[in-house]
Amino acid sequence: MSEAAGMPTEDQLRAAIRPIQDPEIHLGILDLGLIYGVQSEPNGTVRVRMTLTSPACPVGPLLQAQVHSALLKLPGVKEAKVELVWDPPWDPRTMATDDIKMELGLL
Repeated sequence: MSEAAGMPTEDQLRAAIRPIQDPEIHLGILDLGLIYGVQSEPNGTVRVRMTLTSPACPVGPLLQAQVHSALLKLPGVKEAKVELVWDPPWDPRTMATDDIKMELGLL
């Protein structure tokens, strides 16, 4: 936790999100590169910018809810705001980890 604010660090926020998988492809959304940014504010709010594999992704609301729920379990987090963004468009060739690229046959 951040000493000054009593809020989780960025690494702790990302660790809370790491287990969440896209249920269609069974890969973690963090390693897929779907999480564009996480930040905590001293007032207890956590903000996440994320995208989906496509704008028509049928599990988008589920993934947002899972991220929201995972973050609210962390000490000090009073509110979690999960914003869907489409810019930049998701591209696994540049945004996913090397392990995910191998899983997807991109390496």
